[in-house]
Amino acid sequence: MKKFAAVIFLFTNTLFSQVVFEPIHKDIYDYLSRLSQKGIIEYSDLIKPVSRKYISEKLQELEGKTSDLTKLEKEELKFYLKDYYRELKGFEENMNDTDTLSYLSNDEGGRFRLFSYSSDIFKLNLNPVLGYKISFPEKDRNSHSWNGLYMYGYLTGRLGFSFDFRLNNESGPSPDIEKSFTPVTGIVTSNNLNNFDYSEVKSMFTYDWSWGSISAGKDFIEYGYGESGKLVLSSKAPSFPFIRLELKPVDWFTFDYFHAWLSSNVIDSTNFSEYRRNIYRNKYFAWHSLIISPLKGLDISIGESVVYSDQLEIVYMMPFMFFYLADDYISNYQNKPGDANVQIFASISSKNFIKNTHLYGTLFIDELTIPGVSGTIFFDDYSIEGISKSERLRTQLGYTLGISVAGLPFENLTFTSEYTKINPFVYGHHTPAETYTNSSYLMGHWIGHNADLFYLKFNYRFLRGLQANLWLEYIRKGSADFGRQYQIPQPEFLFGLKNFFTYYGIDIKYEYTHDFYFQAKLQFSKIKEELESGFFSELNINEFSFAIYYDL
Repeated sequence: MKKFAAVIFLFTNTLFSQVVFEPIHKDIYDYLSRLSQKGIIEYSDLIKPVSRKYISEKLQELEGKTSDLTKLEKEELKFYLKDYYRELKGFEENMNDTDTLSYLSNDEGGRFRLFSYSSDIFKLNLNPVLGYKISFPEKDRNSHSWNGLYMYGYLTGRLGFSFDFRLNNESGPSPDIEKSFTPVTGIVTSNNLNNFDYSEVKSMFTYDWSWGSISAGKDFIEYGYGESGKLVLSSKAPSFPFIRLELKPVDWFTFDYFHAWLSSNVIDSTNFSEYRRNIYRNKYFAWHSLIISPLKGLDISIGESVVYSDQLEIVYMMPFMFFYLADDYISNYQNKPGDANVQIFASISSKNFIKNTHLYGTLFIDELTIPGVSGTIFFDDYSIEGISKSERLRTQLGYTLGISVAGLPFENLTFTSEYTKINPFVYGHHTPAETYTNSSYLMGHWIGHNADLFYLKFNYRFLRGLQANLWLEYIRKGSADFGRQYQIPQPEFLFGLKNFFTYYGIDIKYEYTHDFYFQAKLQFSKIKEELESGFFSELNINEFSFAIYYDL
């Protein structure tokens, strides 16, 4: 009888294992990442977002390790347990066979919600999205307001869903409508420089089982580590629709795949609408990676992606296909306009091999051509008369190296340092519809090609919810022109007129209660731009901003 009861428990525990992916801006990511680099838990966050179910499992693991936590970390754990109460207690709740409804009050976990409902087959949480930010760059005054709705829930035990919609308005004498050289997510809006509106919508529907999940929706996906930006996949470009497959058959191996539909912003000159509306070329993106964890705290990952246009190719919708060879098959080994743009990337992460320290690195290869070496996925054989072998070398790649130290020398202090270098012409392609962009914004690092960045940050947490960041960025940027992309020899790093950007400042944020924030930021900017004459022009900008918001 006991064996029978155990089987029933395992079955029902698997049945109620729904997946809802947590938005990537949530502070819970930093909390779990910090504790994993201290070696207290094992936590995989190379690819984000992760599910609320997975987060709740890590919180439950921490409940059994409170002796390893500092006083502040225990307070933070207690705070987060309220938010993930239903994921933690879902099995026991469903056994009660009772309905729970609350609105404009705390749910059964003690977390305030606009609306909350739970039954044996259906769970729903709904919260408003409200925010206002005012900024003062020099003598100007700009404002940004937003409002919307965020909801998520579970259905029948294996289905999870989420929906996030918000309307934005920015106004003032100098709002940033282009958002071109900043980590802030790009927008799609009408061209009104002083007062413009835009909307954002994300949605997800997920079915999961004990060792994997499949999703369809529109959201962000991030890959790799990087406080100052991510090389491979970032949230710089607007979110895009995709179908996603995630498999984790064993603890030490993870496979991830998605196929996305992008916005090319490239007009199809061969296709005209009778209503004289522009018709744009179709653009697609396929991506897959595997993560191997041979030791506790060590993750090694390699992957491949492809941007292609015009015609939907079934071969790129095969999760286990080798994209590089598939491109050769489709193009009959002929490099002609319309061929796919293939990238290869890798990442390595080491947590707590050095006490409280996270070491990480990411490599992104857009094109690597070495003369005289052919027959592999990385290389091609150029034989151009009069050009030396060294001049034919092409290294269109980028990399990030970083280190983060938590709790040393002070208990609640985290120090992070990074260096990123992106060689000329990375993310570009000879076919405009196949560049590494969505809605004309880079899907990788926001600084773009022909640039490097040094980043330094100190984060200190004073008490539960209150933290300050002191940070510095130094960027060197050469020409952004892709016109010389296929020139031989390849132009040197930082070719063209050079620009130097120095940003530093302090950012203070306080989460009064779940998702209700106050934030103040002071930023100093120094920009030096090289002129054709060889001299430099200098611009100094000091900016203060303040924001209050409920769910960013």
